[in-house]
Amino acid sequence: MHTAQPDDLALLVGRDRKSFIVRLKPGSQLHTHRGVLSHDDLIGASWGTQLSTHLGYPFLFLRPSTDDLVRDLKRTTQIIYPKDAGYILMKMRVAPGSRVVEAGTGSGGLALVFAQAVSPNGRVYSYEVRPEMQELARKNLAQLGLADFVDFKQRDIAEGFDECDADALFLDLPNPWDYLVQAHSALSGGGFFGCILPTTNQVSCLIGALEEADFGLIEVEELFLRPYKTVPARLRPMDRMVAHTGYLVFARALVPLETSSQ
Repeated sequence: MHTAQPDDLALLVGRDRKSFIVRLKPGSQLHTHRGVLSHDDLIGASWGTQLSTHLGYPFLFLRPSTDDLVRDLKRTTQIIYPKDAGYILMKMRVAPGSRVVEAGTGSGGLALVFAQAVSPNGRVYSYEVRPEMQELARKNLAQLGLADFVDFKQRDIAEGFDECDADALFLDLPNPWDYLVQAHSALSGGGFFGCILPTTNQVSCLIGALEEADFGLIEVEELFLRPYKTVPARLRPMDRMVAHTGYLVFARALVPLETSSQ
C-alpha cells in the first residue's frame, strides 16, 4: 500500500540524517531530540512525504530498507556489514523457499537478512552456543516480525546439525575448519557453503580443510564499498570509509567419488 498502516515499520530521517525506525502503533509517540511525532499522525500518511514534529522540525517518512534494519539492530557483537550480507545472498542462491543453516547467530544481523530473503515459505536454522546472544537475536527479529521464519537452536555445532539437504550453510565462527564434516552432512549435494573470517591465516587454514572435506569450487573474496559526498559542486569520496570487514569464503558441497560411483 502507498500509505502507512498500523504495525508497519517506518523510517524517519531528519535534516541532520539522524534516523529512527519505529513500528507504528495507534496511540504511541516517538520522542526525538527535535520534538514529538504521534503515531496516529503517521498512520495513513503517504510514504515519501515530509512530516513535522510538534516543534515544527521536518522528518522524511519512509519505508526502511534491509540495510536500515541491520544497522539499527541492538547488538553487543560485530555484525556482518550489509555490503557483505547482500553479496552472500547472491553467491549462495538464498531466495524465497530456501532452507538455510547458519552458526554463530550473534546479534542476529545475518539471520535477519536470511529470514527476509527466504520468506514466506523458506526457513532459517540458526545455531548459537551463547544463551544471552541467542536471546538478543530472538528479540531483534521478533521486533521486526521475522522471528517466525527462524528456528533458533542453542547448541555447540560440534555435536552436528539437525538439518540435512539444506540449500545453504554459513559459518560466522573463528574456527570453521573444525566443523566442516558437520557442515557437509547438513548440506544437499552441491549445496552452498559460506564463511566470513577477519584474517588471512584463518582463511589459509580453512582453504586447506575444505579441500580435504569434499568441498569444491572454493573462492575467497573481499568487498570494498566507498561512499561519496552527495554535493554536486564538489562530488568526491567521503573522508572515511569502512575498509576491511572480512574475507568471504565460498565453496560447494560435493558428493564423494566413492559414493557417487555406487
